[in-house]
Amino acid sequence: MRTSGRSRKAAVIAVAGLATCATLITGCSSDSKSSDSGGKASSGTEKITLHIGDFGSFGYDDKTGAKLFSEYEQLHPNIKIVEDNVSDGQQYWDSLKLHLQQNSGLDDIQAIEIGYIAEAIQPNLASKFVDFKSVSGFNADDWVSYKEKEATTADGKVIGVGTDIGPTAICYRTDFFKQAGLPTDPAQVSALWNGDWAKFVSVGERFKSKAPSGVAFTDSAGGLFNAVLSSQSAQYSDASGKLVYDSSPGVQTAWTLSAKAVQEGLTAKLQQFDSNNTWSAAFKTGKFATIACPSWMTGMVASNSGPANKGKWDIAQPPQAGNWGGSFLAVPKSGKHTAEATALAQWLTAAAQEVKVFQKFGNIPSNKAGLADPAVQNATNDYFGTSGAPIGKIFSTTANNIQPAPIGPDDGTVKDIITKNGLLDMEQRGTSADKAWSNVKAQVKDKVGE
Repeated sequence: MRTSGRSRKAAVIAVAGLATCATLITGCSSDSKSSDSGGKASSGTEKITLHIGDFGSFGYDDKTGAKLFSEYEQLHPNIKIVEDNVSDGQQYWDSLKLHLQQNSGLDDIQAIEIGYIAEAIQPNLASKFVDFKSVSGFNADDWVSYKEKEATTADGKVIGVGTDIGPTAICYRTDFFKQAGLPTDPAQVSALWNGDWAKFVSVGERFKSKAPSGVAFTDSAGGLFNAVLSSQSAQYSDASGKLVYDSSPGVQTAWTLSAKAVQEGLTAKLQQFDSNNTWSAAFKTGKFATIACPSWMTGMVASNSGPANKGKWDIAQPPQAGNWGGSFLAVPKSGKHTAEATALAQWLTAAAQEVKVFQKFGNIPSNKAGLADPAVQNATNDYFGTSGAPIGKIFSTTANNIQPAPIGPDDGTVKDIITKNGLLDMEQRGTSADKAWSNVKAQVKDKVGE
């Protein structure tokens, strides 16, 4: 997913102005600006601060998350945790790469999104991270089979521990569906588009014909694109890691359907996770009726929509099973307290903690024991539906049907160009589909060199 052209990329088979520290990776590491290649453990009484750099909503925090930071601090009175969070994942990754290259200004723990992990395991970046296989207590088999493979280098090092996976459903407003003459029961709604994303767009056309004033069918073309592509066996790269987005059947399917949604006026023309919070505010004001909803999105739907909209949202199965998102926690070698950082990363991604994040925020565990936990399998979310949506059943069903696609080092960059430039230009500037695709190809060539 990323920057300018590079020479040959190592084969990756993974299943699937300069920003300063003060702006994007804000707090930087607790004393971790040392260039020491490996930190020592503290005495257990030495007061230290661990900084964790992440993006979006990981569900660990004490304000809206599972309060895992305060729990860990109670277990380890000598440790204070500070989260350095930014909303935009692309800006976060670009800044993180810069600091990795400079070997300074890094947090003690750095989150890496799945779209960037294939680049992170390339030798020039992977060498900057602690190998978890050398860390006591680490067992790659604790996670679902494909998760840790994605964070494994060609020579067998594991640079990150898995947080969540992103089985995708569809969240929808029952009140808006009813006003548009569509069914509202989740099983009946799922049947409307079962088996084909093209049916989802067709339902959007039906919705538009009787839609409440000012309500679009779905939030964004970019969100739709990501959801469709997540269910395709061919995505941005082939099994060797080579970028093939311009000839990929999966990308073509996702682009064609998303472009059609724009042309038919089915989207609210929003950019997901925008820094101005326009997208997040649109939940509360009811600007759209559906959103492609990976498990981690359910917490955002609830928090962004607010208490007044409780019970108005429900969750249906997607047209096709797909995985959108999921991340890893990595520990830069340059940190002063790498022993404490790896211990915290392992604790945050252990089954018990991943279950707590799921219960609070909806993120589906990638830890196998966490995924199989009855608290996940039997979970309901009372924000959704009239009696609580069976989110454990919905998302675990999708998770068990996911067929991971190959990912490559540049997938994230291409995804951002397609969604934040190509499709968003169509929505907000009226650019034609052909011109938007031409612009995408030119920008990919400029940033990636292919």
